[in-house]
Amino acid sequence: MNDIADLLQPLIAFRRDIHAHPELGFAEHRTAQRIAEQLRAIGLEVHEGIGGTGIVAVLRSGDGKRTLGLRADMDALPIEEHTNAAWSSTVPGCFHGCGHDGHVAMLLGAAQVLARDPGFSGTLNFIFQPAEEGLGGARHMIEDGLFERFDCERVYALHNWPGLPAGTIATRPGAIMGAADKFKIVLEGKGGHAALPQDTPDTILAAASLVQQLNSIIGRDIPPSANAVLSVTEIAGGHAHNVLPASVRIGGTVRSFDPVVQDRIEERMRQMIKGIETSFEVRSSLEYDRYYPATINDADAAGDALDVAATVASAQLAPEPAPTSEDFSFMLQERPGAYLWLGQGRGDNPPPLHNPHYDFNDDVMETGIRLHVALARHWLQD
Repeated sequence: MNDIADLLQPLIAFRRDIHAHPELGFAEHRTAQRIAEQLRAIGLEVHEGIGGTGIVAVLRSGDGKRTLGLRADMDALPIEEHTNAAWSSTVPGCFHGCGHDGHVAMLLGAAQVLARDPGFSGTLNFIFQPAEEGLGGARHMIEDGLFERFDCERVYALHNWPGLPAGTIATRPGAIMGAADKFKIVLEGKGGHAALPQDTPDTILAAASLVQQLNSIIGRDIPPSANAVLSVTEIAGGHAHNVLPASVRIGGTVRSFDPVVQDRIEERMRQMIKGIETSFEVRSSLEYDRYYPATINDADAAGDALDVAATVASAQLAPEPAPTSEDFSFMLQERPGAYLWLGQGRGDNPPPLHNPHYDFNDDVMETGIRLHVALARHWLQD
């Protein structure tokens, strides 16, 4: 098959240009403009400004009634790049450390292939989404009428995965990515002299006790058969060696795959905080934000995706979900579909996602394009 060969080098150049000019969530103005220009050049119907900087390009072919959405995320991360690549980020403190530049290029490549030879009958929506990295761009597009304006009976998304061999495709029915919660706890006393602890609630000691208790939730309140992670990632309080601080702040994250488990973790956290209030005579507040739900694949969509993947590359059933999160979860709450991983591992110890030495592996771009094309032609069969 030579339908992609002439596209690869221009797409790699496009990907590297996007990489060199990264933009954070909801600020992907140059990125979106470049994508829209490419989509219009191949004759697609292009809609901009959806959910902020989001784009949907529509390709209709034949008289089929089926509809499908294929999604790629566009935003970069607030991380300083250390790859030393010729196409390194030109924006200080910002770079494509999660491969969204590669996702954009692969979906754009699929649009180019299908625009000149659809091979299907129906309507295909190419969804270029802003602000995946913690800002809920998918939710913003949905709230802006994504699925009302562009019907998708199914929706798929592809993410590069350094932990898999380059070119290998994996997915699974059910949970594939975790729900992401974040919490901030503030313990308050009144502050006082460190030499007179009997006169002042000790917020440092209360915080230390609470951190220990929080780290017991997964091991003692969650069934061993359930997967979950609770990590305390920040603790701040105090400014002098002889002062008991008036307040201490504790922050962290929770990852889970089952809403029942998610509820139990938050419930136990609230109970423990109340106990700390009583034990240490402090006041408390808790901000608990369930900002991304678990990414739950539809079983039929995941099964079809694995069958289709096996026609273009090595395909495998992912043995377990990843505790990292993904806002494609919001789309899967609205429409059946599946989230897939595309292996891009190079060498024995490839840099992971969100690492300053990470870069998307251009060698897997062709596989990603072919997968998108095959998924479209499978669901929108002529």
